[in-house]
This record gives sequence, structure tokens and C-alpha cells, in this order.
Amino acid sequence: MKNTTLGVAIITKNAALRLAQCLDAVAFADDIVVIDGGSTDGTADIARAHGARVIEETAWPGFGPQKNLALDALATDWVLSIDADEVVSPELAASIRAAIAAPQADVYAVDRLSSFCGTWIRHSGWYPDWIPRLFKRGRARFSDDLVHERLVFDASAQRLTGKLLHYSYEDFDAVLRKLDAYSGAGARQRAASGKSGSFGKAVVRGAWAFVRTYVLRAGFLDGRAGFQIAVFNAETVYYRFLKLALLNGKDEGSARRPVGDQ
Repeated sequence: MKNTTLGVAIITKNAALRLAQCLDAVAFADDIVVIDGGSTDGTADIARAHGARVIEETAWPGFGPQKNLALDALATDWVLSIDADEVVSPELAASIRAAIAAPQADVYAVDRLSSFCGTWIRHSGWYPDWIPRLFKRGRARFSDDLVHERLVFDASAQRLTGKLLHYSYEDFDAVLRKLDAYSGAGARQRAASGKSGSFGKAVVRGAWAFVRTYVLRAGFLDGRAGFQIAVFNAETVYYRFLKLALLNGKDEGSARRPVGDQ
């Protein structure tokens, strides 16, 4: 009988910090493809040194489309999609191998545990965090969202044992970079769907994001890190709606500008 094969799909850009650890943890896979968005920190070299196939794709289409490019580059029976800052634990690796050897479903979800500046977070809406990541090739694809993409599939997902360790925010420089990137991408995505922003919406939605994270999702149980995450969520939402208002203003200005007015 033909051996069941597993491929790993990863997208990267300047992901050198954790990439070697990420790739070492999935060395049991039959094929690993890395779609690199133009890294300047040696990411591509690290990927090749660990046996991955690297495909350069610098025309950034958004997280969802970029991840689908990685899926399309694989020809294996099964696909595991992970990020460059995620590490498959030994228990999860064993669970993945067992699942594809004797499959009980077409899609499997993994138990992701995320860290924030060195602290593992178990509340704040970050945990539990069951996310579908392992699937038969052709049975799932990512949405075309610019940010906060999701895996789209028809069947229900079964759960695997073991943790997917997510080193999401290594330091406050990373926090600030992601705040700017996520708020900007979220604003552009909403603008494309015809939504509007304003200063009032920015304040109200930002305040609600803080309350939801810190109180309703028990972020206070994560101590200082929980408070920092609540502030981060609030600021991301606040700036998203401010940036959306600016995009709306530019669109309105373009609509009002007379033909031929440059």
C-alpha cells in the first residue's frame, strides 16, 4: 500500500528568530514548503538549511491568499499549516502521525497555547484556542482575508492531543509592529467591504475591546500580561477605526475631485 504523505505549509517574512525551531519540530514531514515574502534577515537560508523548499512571493496579497499559495505548492496526501513562530510539541507530532496513519476525519484541530513577551497566556480570549490546521489536501482552503484569515471546510474537525506552542509576541517591539500591521490591514479590509470608521467608533470599539478582554474573558487572571494584552487589543481596534476613517476620507475626496484634477 502507498504510504500516506504529509506536507507542511508555512509563510514567512523576516521570521529568522523561531524558524529553525519551527522546522526542526516538523522534520518528520515528507515535504515542507515556505512561501517567503521578501525576508532580509536570512529566513530563506534557514529554511533551505532545514530541508524546506522556498518559494519567493514578494507581491503581498494578504495572509489568506499567501497561505493558499503554500497549499497549492504541496502534492502530499495531508497538509499541516503552521506559522513560522509556532512549534509543534513532541506529543502533538505523535498525534499528527497517528491521525494520518489511521484517519477518523478529514480535518483536525490543534490546541494552540500562545505566549506574550515570555508569558504563556491561559485566559484573555487566547486560550483555549482550538484551531483547524491539519487536513486532507483539497478538503480545506484559507479565506481570502488580508488578516485574521480562517480555514474554510465542510466537515467537522476532530481534536488532536498535544500543544502547538505559539511564540506570538517575543517583545514589545513585536507588539508595536503587529499593532500597526494588524490595525492597518483590518482597516483596509473593512474599507474594501464598504464599512466606515470615525473617531467616535474608534473610542467606543476600543474601550469595548479592553473590557471584553480584561473582564469578560478573564484577562485579569493572566496578571500583568493580561492587562497588557487588553490594552493591546484596545489600541489595535482604536487605530483600526481611525485608519478606516482616514481611508473613507480619501475615498470621498477622490469621489469629489473633478475629472482632470490631479
